[in-house]
Amino acid sequence: MTNSLRFCYPCGEQITDPDDAVYLGHEMSDSGPGWDLYAHRAHVEQSGPDPVATRIVARLLIVQALRR
Repeated sequence: MTNSLRFCYPCGEQITDPDDAVYLGHEMSDSGPGWDLYAHRAHVEQSGPDPVATRIVARLLIVQALRR
Protein backbone atom coordinates (compact mmCIF):
# COMPACT_ATOMS: atom_id res chain seq x y z
CA MET A 1 0.00 0.00 0.00
CA THR A 2 1.37 3.41 -0.92
CA ASN A 3 1.19 6.28 1.51
CA SER A 4 0.44 9.48 -0.43
CA LEU A 5 1.06 12.99 0.83
CA ARG A 6 -2.07 14.86 1.82
CA PHE A 7 -2.30 18.62 2.07
CA CYS A 8 -4.97 20.71 3.77
CA TYR A 9 -7.00 22.49 1.09
CA PRO A 10 -7.78 25.64 3.16
CA CYS A 11 -4.36 26.22 4.76
CA GLY A 12 -1.99 24.42 2.36
CA GLU A 13 -0.04 22.65 5.13
CA GLN A 14 0.80 18.95 4.95
CA ILE A 15 -1.45 16.64 6.99
CA THR A 16 0.92 14.37 8.91
CA ASP A 17 -1.66 12.50 11.01
CA PRO A 18 -3.93 10.31 8.84
CA ASP A 19 -6.66 10.43 11.50
CA ASP A 20 -6.74 14.23 11.21
CA ALA A 21 -7.45 14.16 7.44
CA VAL A 22 -11.05 14.76 6.36
CA TYR A 23 -12.00 13.99 2.76
CA LEU A 24 -13.67 17.02 1.15
CA GLY A 25 -14.20 15.82 -2.40
CA HIS A 26 -12.56 15.40 -5.78
CA GLU A 27 -11.37 18.23 -8.00
CA MET A 28 -11.35 17.52 -11.72
CA SER A 29 -8.41 18.42 -13.95
CA ASP A 30 -8.35 19.28 -17.66
CA SER A 31 -5.21 17.27 -18.33
CA GLY A 32 -5.66 14.21 -16.12
CA PRO A 33 -7.74 12.40 -13.53
CA GLY A 34 -7.68 15.25 -10.98
CA TRP A 35 -7.01 14.91 -7.25
CA ASP A 36 -8.71 14.36 -3.93
CA LEU A 37 -9.12 17.28 -1.55
CA TYR A 38 -8.48 16.93 2.18
CA ALA A 39 -8.52 19.24 5.20
CA HIS A 40 -7.46 19.18 8.83
CA ARG A 41 -10.43 18.57 11.11
CA ALA A 42 -10.01 22.11 12.46
CA HIS A 43 -10.20 23.61 8.95
CA VAL A 44 -13.22 21.76 7.53
CA GLU A 45 -15.55 24.70 8.12
CA GLN A 46 -13.21 27.06 6.21
CA SER A 47 -13.40 25.08 2.99
CA GLY A 48 -17.07 25.71 2.17
CA PRO A 49 -19.41 23.43 0.26
CA ASP A 50 -18.38 21.49 -2.82
CA PRO A 51 -19.23 23.75 -5.80
CA VAL A 52 -19.99 20.81 -8.12
CA ALA A 53 -22.47 19.29 -5.68
CA THR A 54 -24.02 22.72 -5.13
CA ARG A 55 -24.53 23.18 -8.89
CA ILE A 56 -26.10 19.73 -9.22
CA VAL A 57 -28.55 20.34 -6.38
CA ALA A 58 -29.42 23.78 -7.79
CA ARG A 59 -30.17 22.31 -11.22
CA LEU A 60 -32.36 19.60 -9.69
CA LEU A 61 -34.29 22.18 -7.69
CA ILE A 62 -34.80 24.36 -10.79
CA VAL A 63 -36.11 21.41 -12.81
CA GLN A 64 -38.49 20.48 -9.96
CA ALA A 65 -39.78 24.05 -9.76
CA LEU A 66 -40.35 24.26 -13.53
CA ARG A 67 -42.32 21.01 -13.55
CA ARG A 68 -44.90 22.35 -11.08
